[in-house]
Amino acid sequence: MSGPFHVHLISDATGETLHSVAKAAIAQFEGVMVQQHVYTLVRSDRQLQRAIDQIREHPGLVLFTVVNARLRAELVGQLNLLDVPFHDVMDGPVSLMQTYFNVQTSERIGGQHDIDQKYLHRMEALNYCIEHDDGGNLDLGSSEVILVGASRTSKTPTCVYLAIRGIRAANVPLVLGLEPPSQLLTFSKPLIVGL
Repeated sequence: MSGPFHVHLISDATGETLHSVAKAAIAQFEGVMVQQHVYTLVRSDRQLQRAIDQIREHPGLVLFTVVNARLRAELVGQLNLLDVPFHDVMDGPVSLMQTYFNVQTSERIGGQHDIDQKYLHRMEALNYCIEHDDGGNLDLGSSEVILVGASRTSKTPTCVYLAIRGIRAANVPLVLGLEPPSQLLTFSKPLIVGL
């Protein structure tokens, strides 16, 4: 197999979506050497021109997520002149949704990363999890889930998993020879799970 093949990834945001798609696609081709060129936060003509200059120097496949219509049109025009294969990763889903919703796009860059109430709730749950890890804080009345178990039963990772999903979880260790905290028997609200 010859190579390396050049794959250029151009994004007007962090490139996280684009990188995930490219990584999943490239993984389907074993034994193919791919050199990736990544251009993130491309939001001006000058930044776009730098990416195009690199593509001219190392011709190859171009995948992009550029929301701004003017920059996207400029990019597509330049790529056509360079005669390189390209694909707008967002075009298919966005066009389909635009037709289905019958609404114009907002061209908002990085909109999937907006901080909303759900995000803030998850962060509060994560802070709660850290504060109530391994019996560090036995004021557990506002817990939604309390995990109880011996050491190395995955209490902490499970609490973190739950917290990322917005659930206030705490964990209490059971230690041989020590009585469990008496508060555990007084709670009626939290779900208490023994591991």
